[in-house]
Amino acid sequence: MGRYYIGDIEGKFWFSVQNSDDADNFGVYGENDIDENGEETGYLNYYFEKSNIPDIQNGINECLEFLGQNKQKFDGFFDKHESYNDQMIVDELGIPKNNVRELLEHYARLHFGKQILECVEEKGSCRFQANKK
Repeated sequence: MGRYYIGDIEGKFWFSVQNSDDADNFGVYGENDIDENGEETGYLNYYFEKSNIPDIQNGINECLEFLGQNKQKFDGFFDKHESYNDQMIVDELGIPKNNVRELLEHYARLHFGKQILECVEEKGSCRFQANKK
Protein backbone atom coordinates (compact mmCIF):
# COMPACT_ATOMS: atom_id res chain seq x y z
CA MET A 1 0.00 0.00 0.00
CA GLY A 2 1.14 3.53 -0.58
CA ARG A 3 0.12 7.13 -0.28
CA TYR A 4 -1.68 8.60 -3.24
CA TYR A 5 -3.06 11.90 -4.45
CA ILE A 6 -6.33 11.94 -6.36
CA GLY A 7 -8.45 14.55 -8.11
CA ASP A 8 -7.61 16.67 -11.14
CA ILE A 9 -4.19 15.03 -11.00
CA GLU A 10 -3.42 11.57 -9.71
CA GLY A 11 -0.33 9.71 -8.68
CA LYS A 12 1.57 7.97 -5.93
CA PHE A 13 4.01 9.64 -3.58
CA TRP A 14 7.52 8.18 -3.72
CA PHE A 15 7.96 5.83 -0.78
CA SER A 16 10.43 7.10 1.80
CA VAL A 17 11.24 10.10 -0.41
CA GLN A 18 8.19 12.33 -0.71
CA ASN A 19 5.95 13.64 2.06
CA SER A 20 2.18 13.83 1.66
CA ASP A 21 2.35 17.62 2.04
CA ASP A 22 4.93 17.99 -0.73
CA ALA A 23 2.56 20.26 -2.67
CA ASP A 24 3.11 22.88 0.06
CA ASN A 25 6.41 23.61 -1.73
CA PHE A 26 4.42 25.20 -4.56
CA GLY A 27 2.76 28.00 -2.62
CA VAL A 28 -0.51 26.44 -1.44
CA TYR A 29 -0.78 24.73 1.92
CA GLY A 30 -2.92 21.64 2.26
CA GLU A 31 -5.97 21.87 4.49
CA ASN A 32 -7.01 18.88 6.57
CA ASP A 33 -10.13 17.27 5.15
CA ILE A 34 -12.93 17.11 7.74
CA ASP A 35 -15.87 14.70 7.57
CA GLU A 36 -19.49 15.42 8.54
CA ASN A 37 -18.69 14.56 12.20
CA GLY A 38 -15.90 17.12 12.38
CA GLU A 39 -13.21 14.42 12.31
CA GLU A 40 -10.08 14.55 10.17
CA THR A 41 -10.24 12.05 7.33
CA GLY A 42 -6.51 11.58 6.80
CA TYR A 43 -6.42 13.64 3.62
CA LEU A 44 -5.06 17.06 2.76
CA ASN A 45 -7.09 19.16 0.31
CA TYR A 46 -5.25 21.29 -2.25
CA TYR A 47 -6.57 23.89 -4.65
CA PHE A 48 -4.28 25.72 -7.08
CA GLU A 49 -5.42 28.38 -9.52
CA LYS A 50 -3.82 30.60 -12.14
CA SER A 51 -2.76 33.17 -9.55
CA ASN A 52 -0.55 30.43 -8.03
CA ILE A 53 1.45 29.90 -11.24
CA PRO A 54 4.39 32.11 -10.12
CA ASP A 55 4.69 30.13 -6.86
CA ILE A 56 4.42 26.82 -8.68
CA GLN A 57 7.12 27.94 -11.12
CA ASN A 58 9.32 29.11 -8.24
CA GLY A 59 9.04 25.67 -6.63
CA ILE A 60 9.94 24.01 -9.93
CA ASN A 61 12.90 26.36 -10.40
CA GLU A 62 14.15 25.61 -6.87
CA CYS A 63 14.11 21.91 -7.69
CA LEU A 64 15.94 22.45 -10.98
CA GLU A 65 18.54 24.62 -9.28
CA PHE A 66 19.10 22.09 -6.49
CA LEU A 67 19.38 19.18 -8.94
CA GLY A 68 21.67 20.97 -11.39
CA GLN A 69 23.35 18.51 -13.76
CA ASN A 70 22.02 15.62 -11.70
CA LYS A 71 18.59 16.12 -13.28
CA GLN A 72 19.84 14.77 -16.60
CA LYS A 73 21.53 11.87 -14.82
CA PHE A 74 18.30 10.97 -13.05
CA ASP A 75 16.27 11.34 -16.26
CA GLY A 76 18.54 8.82 -17.99
CA PHE A 77 18.55 6.51 -14.98
CA PHE A 78 14.77 6.41 -14.63
CA ASP A 79 14.32 5.99 -18.40
CA LYS A 80 16.16 2.67 -17.97
CA HIS A 81 14.84 1.54 -14.56
CA GLU A 82 11.34 1.09 -13.16
CA SER A 83 12.64 0.36 -9.68
CA TYR A 84 15.79 1.34 -7.87
CA ASN A 85 17.68 1.38 -4.63
CA ASP A 86 20.16 3.95 -3.37
CA GLN A 87 23.14 1.75 -4.17
CA MET A 88 22.14 1.49 -7.83
CA ILE A 89 22.11 5.28 -8.02
CA VAL A 90 25.49 5.51 -6.32
CA ASP A 91 27.00 2.89 -8.63
CA GLU A 92 25.49 4.06 -11.92
CA LEU A 93 25.45 7.82 -11.45
CA GLY A 94 28.45 8.32 -9.21
CA ILE A 95 26.44 10.33 -6.69
CA PRO A 96 27.69 10.12 -3.09
CA LYS A 97 25.34 7.96 -0.99
CA ASN A 98 24.75 10.74 1.56
CA ASN A 99 23.34 12.99 -1.25
CA VAL A 100 20.98 10.47 -2.85
CA ARG A 101 17.96 10.95 -0.57
CA GLU A 102 17.82 14.74 -0.87
CA LEU A 103 18.37 14.65 -4.63
CA LEU A 104 15.58 12.08 -5.05
CA GLU A 105 13.30 14.24 -2.92
CA HIS A 106 13.82 17.20 -5.25
CA TYR A 107 13.53 15.03 -8.35
CA ALA A 108 10.17 13.61 -7.22
CA ARG A 109 9.01 17.10 -6.21
CA LEU A 110 9.99 18.50 -9.61
CA HIS A 111 7.75 16.03 -11.42
CA PHE A 112 4.90 16.67 -8.98
CA GLY A 113 5.22 20.43 -9.51
CA LYS A 114 5.22 20.03 -13.28
CA GLN A 115 2.07 17.95 -13.01
CA ILE A 116 0.37 20.66 -10.93
CA LEU A 117 1.51 23.42 -13.31
CA GLU A 118 0.31 21.56 -16.39
CA CYS A 119 -3.08 20.99 -14.77
CA VAL A 120 -3.49 24.68 -13.84
CA GLU A 121 -2.40 25.83 -17.30
CA GLU A 122 -4.80 23.43 -19.05
CA LYS A 123 -7.84 23.67 -16.75
CA GLY A 124 -7.40 27.03 -15.04
CA SER A 125 -7.20 25.33 -11.64
CA CYS A 126 -6.09 22.10 -10.01
CA ARG A 127 -7.84 20.42 -7.09
CA PHE A 128 -6.70 17.19 -5.43
CA GLN A 129 -6.51 15.32 -2.16
CA ALA A 130 -3.31 13.88 -0.72
CA ASN A 131 -3.48 10.78 1.48
CA LYS A 132 -1.52 11.41 4.71
CA LYS A 133 -1.40 7.76 5.81
